Amino acid sequence: MEHNPKIIICDCDHKDVDTEKAVFDAAGMDFRWLHCMSQDEVIEQCQGAVCFLNQYVRMDEKIFKAIPSLRMVVRYGVGVDNVNLADATRYGVQICNVPDYGTNEVADQALALMLSLTRKTYMIGNMTRAGVWNYIESVPVHRLSTRTVGILGVGRIGAAFARRVHTLGCRVVAYDVRYGESGRVFPDFIEFKPTMDEVLAQADILSLHCALTEESRGMMNAAAFSKMKEGAFFINVARGGLVDEDALEGALSSGRLAGAGIDVVNAEPLSGESPLFRHENVVVTPHMGWYSEESAEELNRKCAEEVVRFLRGEAVRCPVNQL
Repeated sequence: MEHNPKIIICDCDHKDVDTEKAVFDAAGMDFRWLHCMSQDEVIEQCQGAVCFLNQYVRMDEKIFKAIPSLRMVVRYGVGVDNVNLADATRYGVQICNVPDYGTNEVADQALALMLSLTRKTYMIGNMTRAGVWNYIESVPVHRLSTRTVGILGVGRIGAAFARRVHTLGCRVVAYDVRYGESGRVFPDFIEFKPTMDEVLAQADILSLHCALTEESRGMMNAAAFSKMKEGAFFINVARGGLVDEDALEGALSSGRLAGAGIDVVNAEPLSGESPLFRHENVVVTPHMGWYSEESAEELNRKCAEEVVRFLRGEAVRCPVNQL
């Protein structure tokens, strides 16, 4: 085993790295598990690394220039918004992610939030706990098969969510900037609209499943919320940066939205002083949509396997940038 291994898990907060260790042991490769909290700590502690497994610390020119041995970063997750891809490509660093480990879990989380909101189970459950035994407090509740669900972004997770709500009898409308790209196949029950505005106008329940890019950042702003149906529900299990949270709070306060289910926010953890917590019809979960015991194991295993492929000179499975 190498004294200074080529593989470093630089900032993972998981309870253990047993799954990764099993993969690396089988490949005869050594690694280190660190808990770096900043770029400076990564630079100080990770010299000589060739491959990073990375969770939170930003990966950009500062890192790539200071650690010239680095040739690969594998992100624990789908999103790569903490990585400057242009910098990585310029410095010859391969960036990979794991886009398919938690598809069912995130779709399930969106569905759970949707059902909690539309059946009012979270709100009325808290009232019942406080001694109010009266279903009238939940009025109005509508039959799901009469509802239209709008989806923004129909990748793996958006399509999985669409299948779930279609099974419940909901009409599904959607907008995806990649619709029409060659080779992409979508469920035939999804009614694609030419503009996002048409989905906003028709959806009784709107669910975000978009990637966070410079183009999509803040897409759900005051103007977007103003185009939604009066009394619609809003769900975000994608990225907090897609939403202007002041505009969301305004839409809730004005009554335009009947409720919101949020698993991701701009600054995590969400402050206990957030005005979103003032609303009884808002359900906030702590960025847990990705999680199940099975998905966590799959994520860790696929991250480690990608590193092994790279170091063996094999083609990587999920490249994000092209070198």
